[in-house]
Amino acid sequence: MVKVQKFIFNPFQVNTYIVYDNTGECIIIDPACNGEAESDAMKTFINDKGLKPILHLNTHCHFDHVVGIPFVKDTWHTASGAHEKEMDILEHAPIMGSLYGFELEHIPIIEHKIKHNESIRIGNSELIALLVPGHSPGSLSFYSKDGGFVIAGDALFEGSIGRTDLPGGDYDTLIESIQNHLFTLPDETLIYPGHGNSSTIENEKKLNPFFNT
Repeated sequence: MVKVQKFIFNPFQVNTYIVYDNTGECIIIDPACNGEAESDAMKTFINDKGLKPILHLNTHCHFDHVVGIPFVKDTWHTASGAHEKEMDILEHAPIMGSLYGFELEHIPIIEHKIKHNESIRIGNSELIALLVPGHSPGSLSFYSKDGGFVIAGDALFEGSIGRTDLPGGDYDTLIESIQNHLFTLPDETLIYPGHGNSSTIENEKKLNPFFNT
């Protein structure tokens, strides 16, 4: 059975997720560890569980979600995966990070350009990539049918949605993509967001003020 471990990293309180199953293979989603203590915490979990990282993915490439990529790449030599529309945002991540006091190392390019509805294998398990733009041009969510969860990035939060005032953001696009690609998932689906607490599709349909005006 597929499992999820959450870490909260860096001053922006980004949720980094490790998704793994009983084969020991795992994928790191939104590697945001910043500094030795945070990097060691993730490495210790992976080592203690005997896991083998095979890929690291980004829901999107804003600097707070990619700051840990160099550590992950250097430690496990994993390939980077994200949507191709995030390439420009990734390229500018070090500049944007410097405005907030982050000294980002060179961020490797996107090697695996993930498409909407693409299947991503983890051992005997599967994630389906869903394109949910609006917060950024190529925002992805990753859905596990068997696990009953979706890792939503900064598209959808408990009681809120991602901000749309950053470069490449668009409010109408975000609302439409959430309705078309997230709210069509089963109501009981757990939402693991890019920041904050988990929720469910049912709760956000009923209670999220952006959809109940």
